[in-house]
Amino acid sequence: MKPTTTIEQYFATASRRGTRTAFRWHEGGSWRESTWEANARTVRRIARALIALGLQPKGCLVVLAPNRPEWVLAAFGAQAAGGVPVGIYTTSTAEQCAYIVGHSEAKVAVVHDRALAAKLLSQKAALPALETIVLMSGATEGPGVLSWADFLAKGDATPEAEVDARRNSLQRDDTATLIYTSGTTGTPKAAMLSHANVLDGLVAISAAFGLSDDGETVVSYLPFSHIAEQIVSLWGHGKLGTLTGFCEDLEQLGDALREIRPTVFFAVPRVWEKMQAKMVAAGAQNPWLRKKIAAWARGVGLRANLARIEGRPLPGGYGLASKLVFSKVRERLGLDRCRLAVSGAAALPRATLDFFLSLDVPILELYGMTEGLGVATTNTPTAFRPGTTGKSLAGYQLELAADGEILMKGPHVFKGYFKDPVMTAEALDADGWLHSGDIGELDADGFLRITDRKKELFKTAGGKYIAPQHLEGLLKGIPGIGQAVVVGGDDRKYVAALLTLDPESAPRLASTLGAPAELAALSAHPGFVAHVQRELDRINEKLARYESIKRFKLLPRELSVDGGELTPTLKLKRKVIAQKYAADIEALFSGEPPSSASSAA
Repeated sequence: MKPTTTIEQYFATASRRGTRTAFRWHEGGSWRESTWEANARTVRRIARALIALGLQPKGCLVVLAPNRPEWVLAAFGAQAAGGVPVGIYTTSTAEQCAYIVGHSEAKVAVVHDRALAAKLLSQKAALPALETIVLMSGATEGPGVLSWADFLAKGDATPEAEVDARRNSLQRDDTATLIYTSGTTGTPKAAMLSHANVLDGLVAISAAFGLSDDGETVVSYLPFSHIAEQIVSLWGHGKLGTLTGFCEDLEQLGDALREIRPTVFFAVPRVWEKMQAKMVAAGAQNPWLRKKIAAWARGVGLRANLARIEGRPLPGGYGLASKLVFSKVRERLGLDRCRLAVSGAAALPRATLDFFLSLDVPILELYGMTEGLGVATTNTPTAFRPGTTGKSLAGYQLELAADGEILMKGPHVFKGYFKDPVMTAEALDADGWLHSGDIGELDADGFLRITDRKKELFKTAGGKYIAPQHLEGLLKGIPGIGQAVVVGGDDRKYVAALLTLDPESAPRLASTLGAPAELAALSAHPGFVAHVQRELDRINEKLARYESIKRFKLLPRELSVDGGELTPTLKLKRKVIAQKYAADIEALFSGEPPSSASSAA
């Protein structure tokens, strides 16, 4: 019989996979493993413990931790107890953590260690419903805090039959997970995704990508609080039976990829961009002959992949280029077994897409949102159009409103926002269409191209609308530049930009310009500023006059999650950036607009 809930699907998969490896993770200086059979037993123990600690049917369990096996086990354990898992970003402030715990009415929180537990303990007076904090690792201290071993032992007196009764009481339309937005624009909203949303959506996603239910391997490294990671490493794990390798620290992703060697790899654009920058910097150190061979191979690779996309014969030399360069590059990246390389959550710059195409690593771009289970359209190996986010998945409906807003409808569309009927009514209309807030275009073949976020479009003093994401993608293609934030609007007469220096490529470029390698000094060096100006002039030649970048400011450091300028999935927090760099932005618009194409501030 077909499973009707995600936890039922998980136990069916665990039974099928048995003693095969489910998880791999690094601990104590070595890689460790656990089997599906062992994990399923732990999930049941977690469920029994949660019942003993007072988790009620349809009640919430909050999880505050980096990517590690206990996150997944706790989530399925909550469902096995009839409850709902709720993730919190580890980068959240104590106040943000408290809001989610309070709003979800969680009685139990599972956290990584004492440092993260301190965020909740500091807010305990405002959280009377929170009774127990469970540590995944480390010793306990104080009342209401349990070690992982003591937590599991709490359930020993709970009958296994109680877990079965709770699990069997769940319905397809019950909430499977609550996903809180990262709170970039005020109080976070909690999207309710049902078991039906998850299971039916995974069927569509698996069919689109041709995913196997017997042998896929993935790396878990993006925050589990985000829909993308839940689809890849949580619910996808439970349906497909993937071997999941965990990477707790993004800085260690390269090592994890080479160890795990995934067959499917999903990354947000900033991760692909950082990989590109490191590869370019490493390639610059190669001897002259190796550089020539690499340049030749990349030319062949780009032509070959564009030919493959268009259904044309591959160019001569492809086999040799693959043997000499592509196979070695993929091995160094840990992508030698990767059949599907995917990007989402934001626009992937075309320069980055072409870079990986030239190395025979085609990246399939997709589009979706939390409220629609993360994937609404996608490119696939058999339907790939660069510069678009692909076609709508089978069984999904997608339309454009009169103003270009993307609307979607289907089994993937969420139930609404928890405790927020007003915002639910704004997102879901009377006919069941989800209003995305994104602006897009559909070509004659049904491929979607995202123009920008509806709320991020701004109008110049001349009445022209500007789509910042498109311009930012072009600016990030300037050698030495890492990030770009296009600014304007508010009756300003032109468009300007804040630019950051890439820590991998900018110092290398500095040596050719006779400039210092240190980023703070480089950002003010006349030679480097002139280089950026020349590249910007070339970009502006291809833009309409009203959208050309008239001025720019080089920032001495990267925008970051820790600095508050990026979300945990590395997207721009535009309001925070506007406030933090208000003086720099104001300086870009002081006085009359420059008469030349553009100029540095």
